Amino acid sequence: MAKVELKKPVIDEIKAHLDGAKTVVLADYLGLTVEEDTNLRRQLRENNVIYKVYKNTMVNFAIKGTEFEALSKDLHGATAIAISKEDATIAARVLNNFAKTAPELELKAGIVEGEYYDHEGIQVIANIPSREELLAKFLGSLKAPVTNFALAVKAIADKKEQEGN
Repeated sequence: MAKVELKKPVIDEIKAHLDGAKTVVLADYLGLTVEEDTNLRRQLRENNVIYKVYKNTMVNFAIKGTEFEALSKDLHGATAIAISKEDATIAARVLNNFAKTAPELELKAGIVEGEYYDHEGIQVIANIPSREELLAKFLGSLKAPVTNFALAVKAIADKKEQEGN
C-alpha cells in the first residue's frame, strides 16, 4: 500500500473534524504528564471540544485551501489541535485555564470564526466569557434599573399610604 493511501484516511478525518468548526486552536502540549493530558482531554470532551494530536504534515494537507490555512505557519514542534463546532471561545478558554495549572501547555495560535489569531490574540480570545455568561451579565445590567425603579415606586406608595393613615 502506498504512503499516500495510508495518509488519506487521516487527512479525511481531520477535514471531517474541521467541517463546520467555529474555532481551531493549536497548542504545544510537550511536557504534560499522562495524568495532566488525561485531565485536559476530559475537560475538553465535557465541553464538546475535539482534541487530537496529528502529525503536522497531515494537518497541513487537511487545512490547505480552507479558512484554517493560516495556521500552517504555526505547525511546528509538538502540536495538538482543539476544534469547537459550538462555542467560539470554549476551546481557547479551556486550554488557557488548564495552562494556568500546567504551564507546559502553551497556546500557539487559532482561527476563531474565520479570523486568525497569533499567540497573544488567542490569549485574549481565551479570556472572553462564554455566551451564557455575557447574556447573564447583560440581563443583570438590564434588571438593576428596573428593580431600582420598582423599589422607588414602592417606597413612594408606602409613604403615601402612611401619610393617608
